Amino acid sequence: MSATVAKTLDLKGLSCPMPIAKTAQAIRDLQPGELIESLATDPGSVPDFAAWCTSTGHELIEQTEDGGVYRFLIRKKG
Repeated sequence: MSATVAKTLDLKGLSCPMPIAKTAQAIRDLQPGELIESLATDPGSVPDFAAWCTSTGHELIEQTEDGGVYRFLIRKKG
């Protein structure tokens, strides 16, 4: 993907609901269309981020897992 990530959050070690809460707080500082990357280790963050994006209108561009670290790439709604 050629898009540039505007902000990366290291949320590893945090449990629900903190990864979502910290992402929600940080995304407020972004402009519409900008990307935020959140890195979490809580397996519960997978359904949480999907549900949060659906309810807020932000777009979950990509979700991957590597070695127990879940990566979420989210585009702020325009």
